Amino acid sequence: MNFIASGAVRTTVLASLTCIAALLPGLSAAQNGYPSKPIRVIVPFAAGSTTDIIARAITDKMSASMGQTLVVDNRGGASGTIGQQAVATAAPDGYTVMIHSSSHTVSPSTFAKLPFDTVYDFAGITPISSLPNALVISPSKNIKTLPQLLTAARAKPGSMNFASAGQGSATHLNAEKFKMAAKIDATNIPFKGSGEAVTEVLSGRVDYYFSPIAPVIGQIKEGQLLALAVGSPKRAAALPDVPTTTEAGVPGSEFNFWIGMMAPAKTPRDIVERLHAEVAKALATPEVKERFAKLGADAWTLKPEQFDAHIREEIASNAQLVKAAGLAVQQ
Repeated sequence: MNFIASGAVRTTVLASLTCIAALLPGLSAAQNGYPSKPIRVIVPFAAGSTTDIIARAITDKMSASMGQTLVVDNRGGASGTIGQQAVATAAPDGYTVMIHSSSHTVSPSTFAKLPFDTVYDFAGITPISSLPNALVISPSKNIKTLPQLLTAARAKPGSMNFASAGQGSATHLNAEKFKMAAKIDATNIPFKGSGEAVTEVLSGRVDYYFSPIAPVIGQIKEGQLLALAVGSPKRAAALPDVPTTTEAGVPGSEFNFWIGMMAPAKTPRDIVERLHAEVAKALATPEVKERFAKLGADAWTLKPEQFDAHIREEIASNAQLVKAAGLAVQQ
């Protein structure tokens, strides 16, 4: 009996030690006073893009709260995959994080081979914002409504083009979903980010762009751009008079655009939880609320494990959309 009791005790002690060992990386990080140096925030798009604008709005407040600077590092190109790779291969110590868009869940379907695994090489922290995409066009095109755009596109199939923040980006997929639902033919003109895309639409060199509201709200209000519709399931609070694409006659064209924060996989869980809490704290401040309202952005958070699950589900649904649209896979 004593032998059995001793064995049970040993089993209990070993189990306890195993649990403690599993917690050591997180405990070590906390004991080291994280953060003890600046945090690099990689944005996989150019400065001035929607993701960049949201990133700077949130990191300003996080820097003040955490007592360390969050430095935005723009790594635009290849539909965000250059920045993604930089984060996937970074040390999982909490000093490199990524603020990316829903393009993160598109790239697995639009690239034949990626130098990282979109699911297993990243740890979700939280979404930050959901933003309706607005279909914008230059007034010089003399198109004032979505039905007029469709009429022009159908009159000369293949003659129209649209901008995107990169081949296979979320803005590209939004436009492709709209194109399928509307039964029109138009060509994607990819750019490194929203800044370049908006410039080309303003000039009239590109016909239209499904842009997140943030980088175009100013031009819309000043009359430099016309918003014909928003691609979201419901109207945008920042553009209450602009119909959804469904209301304007193109059902089945809705697309959800979001921006969120991720870290390299194996980042200690206590650091992931700390960053999640800091994002939520920043989103609750009056300054960020006011800034988001001006950008037409809605604050949105999920627990880290919920965000990971959302990413997995969206990768699967986007794969179906890419296949249905017949998009060419990049090598």
